[in-house]
Amino acid sequence: MTMPVMEPQLDATTLRSWAQAIDSGPFSSLCWGERIAFDNPDSLTLLGAVAAWTERVRLVTTVVVPQLHDPVLLAKGLATGDLLSGGRLTVGIGVGGRHEDYHAVGADPASQTRRGMAERVAVMKRVWAGEKVTDSVLPVGPPPVQAGGPPLHIGTIGPKTIRDAAVWADGVAGTTLDLDLTRQAELFDIARTSWAEAGKPAPHLATSFWFALGDAAPARAQVHAHLRRYMNWIPAEFVDAMAPTTGWAGNEQELAEVLGAFAAIGTDEVHLIPTSSDIDQVHRAAEVVKACV
Repeated sequence: MTMPVMEPQLDATTLRSWAQAIDSGPFSSLCWGERIAFDNPDSLTLLGAVAAWTERVRLVTTVVVPQLHDPVLLAKGLATGDLLSGGRLTVGIGVGGRHEDYHAVGADPASQTRRGMAERVAVMKRVWAGEKVTDSVLPVGPPPVQAGGPPLHIGTIGPKTIRDAAVWADGVAGTTLDLDLTRQAELFDIARTSWAEAGKPAPHLATSFWFALGDAAPARAQVHAHLRRYMNWIPAEFVDAMAPTTGWAGNEQELAEVLGAFAAIGTDEVHLIPTSSDIDQVHRAAEVVKACV
């Protein structure tokens, strides 16, 4: 379950309530995404909070963009989150989809590439391995609880990025806009093949989609309103055109059927992305997941 970090008018009480509801439910992971030029919480600050608010669930960034950060500071921040959570952190990594986020922090948009991402991941892995990245007296710490650092999942829907990431990633944390199972199965097959060719264990396979539980028309309207707000860098008429087939809206039985279909193609995890900060959405989804497992 993803935190409602892209919803308006959030406060600490809402975020804490969601984190604790996710932790107490049947969910395997608590996820959150990163943006800069938006009013969502800062990813690393939120990592510290959810590490303190939860005890069981894995904490998954979906995704953090390393080119928007100094890689040494990012490695230190993520290692601190791994320490605070007792080794429950998984780091989704992506290149990001918005130039405005790069401009907001003074990052070079030319680094918004697979190579730029991989170069920064390499630095982070060196930090987590305890190597000195400068001539400092001590290496940059703290050391992560998980040996070698938290697992890294590549956040992408592109086959080239999946193939490239096989050398450094432990899994895939993608997304599906239209819940195309055939397309998703093809990407998972590419990941399995790429990891095998790299001589690595089978990858963790995850995908995500926006969801709204409720009667058909209002649930679809909820998804539409969320997309209008979240996809603010895209002309509104384009968002309106894609909204009827983007994400998922329906009742509990229909969600169970969708989750079962993803399980059937070998999905290890579905990261549900809320389109409302109403905590009833978490509780209703929890009942569906309990029935599925």
